Amino acid sequence: MRARNFALVMTAALAVYVVLLAGRAIALLRTGETVPVLFGVGVLLLPLLGIWIIVTTWRSGVQIQRLSRRLDEEGGLPDVSDLPRRPSGRVDRDAADAWFDERRAEVEADQENWRVWYRLAYAYEIAGDRKRARATMRRAVELEAASRT
Repeated sequence: MRARNFALVMTAALAVYVVLLAGRAIALLRTGETVPVLFGVGVLLLPLLGIWIIVTTWRSGVQIQRLSRRLDEEGGLPDVSDLPRRPSGRVDRDAADAWFDERRAEVEADQENWRVWYRLAYAYEIAGDRKRARATMRRAVELEAASRT
């Protein structure tokens, strides 16, 4: 719940920034002079990029949350509560690697199952590889969407 609230606050802050930036872009466009108009066009692209980032990030978050709820209802959410942790609270690297190997074996056994891809993405996350975690979660979302059609 705290993560969602934080995301909402950050989205609101970014929305305010986008509106203010768009206002500056419009002011530059209204000058009618060549250089400020060109800058205005460039500055106007930034709010458009910001809006695109907001929309894609929220859409991804909603899709992942939907998968999480579905897995939770099925009793299939990954549980790492029994894995040893460092003093920082992160899962011990060796334990995370072993847990990851189990998840990878699940994916190799059933590559069309979005549930095992979700758990593999979670394994990447606890191993600290966020780039692969995001890519793997996208695969889980794609497979789940295909299974609904």
